[in-house]
Amino acid sequence: MKEITFLKQHAERWESYEEKLQSGKDIEPAELTEMFIELTDDLSYARSNYHNTNTTDYLNSLTTKVHHLVYRNKKESASRIFRFWTNELPLLFGQYHRQLLWSFMVMAIATLIGVISQLTDDDFVRLILGDFYVDTTIERIKNGNALGIYGEDNEFLMFIKITLNNIRVSFIAFVFGLLTAFGTSFFILYNGIMLGSFFAMFYKYNVLNEALKVVWIHGTLEISAIIIAGCAGFILGNSIVFPGTYKRIESFKRGATHGMKIIIGLIPVFIAAGFLESFVTRYTSMPLITAGLIIFGSLAFILFYFIIWPLILKNRYHV
Repeated sequence: MKEITFLKQHAERWESYEEKLQSGKDIEPAELTEMFIELTDDLSYARSNYHNTNTTDYLNSLTTKVHHLVYRNKKESASRIFRFWTNELPLLFGQYHRQLLWSFMVMAIATLIGVISQLTDDDFVRLILGDFYVDTTIERIKNGNALGIYGEDNEFLMFIKITLNNIRVSFIAFVFGLLTAFGTSFFILYNGIMLGSFFAMFYKYNVLNEALKVVWIHGTLEISAIIIAGCAGFILGNSIVFPGTYKRIESFKRGATHGMKIIIGLIPVFIAAGFLESFVTRYTSMPLITAGLIIFGSLAFILFYFIIWPLILKNRYHV
């Protein structure tokens, strides 16, 4: 891209940033963070393509000013962490709702494939979950305790094992983005087919209602987090294939940074899902209203934090 074109595309935004900095008014932390992210991206591109030019010097000066404001209270680590969770992460995530929709659609289609495959072939689920798991589950169903597996292990050990596994799964979904969006799609596809065939198996044994009530107590957070991790994988994959105005290596660094922040943001979600699966799901006979409150409460949190709140922040800061 020619330098004059680069200037025309971004000059108005830079001028608005400069006006805010010169106004002397306090700038909201989330808006300041967004300014810093965008300016560092622009500066990186300018250094790579227009080295030792007025454009690079100007961006370097402007970015330095914003940097000082961002880190002037760096010692207030607790406040910084709070802003990350309440503003920076949701504002970042708001840029990638399209990738989130793709991830959700792949998961939904894969789940449907799993359901149809199991309903047409009783042995399909064995290919996905293995003979031992299927045989022991069928035995529990016959004994009248279809979901008894959730109450067989020690709660604390189960919590550690499940949480670490969930974090591992999310990281794999992200890393598969190195194989472009097809890599992450394949990983989500496998998990979705597994989910669909799992529920279809319970349907065939007439215990689907019980399975839905029990599994979604933790599954609402767990499956949602896998979809969001898939979104991070798409961000990484697209940064390689579609670098836009950035050099491919700079685009990759940007995609990797943004995707990793999202994965880090999912850790509390996986901890909560692990806690529910280990300490709560084992009570398979809990009242439907109690299970419903947990399930819909979890869903409300996911929708608010990852969709509604980012849109509110984008509208508030006009980004």
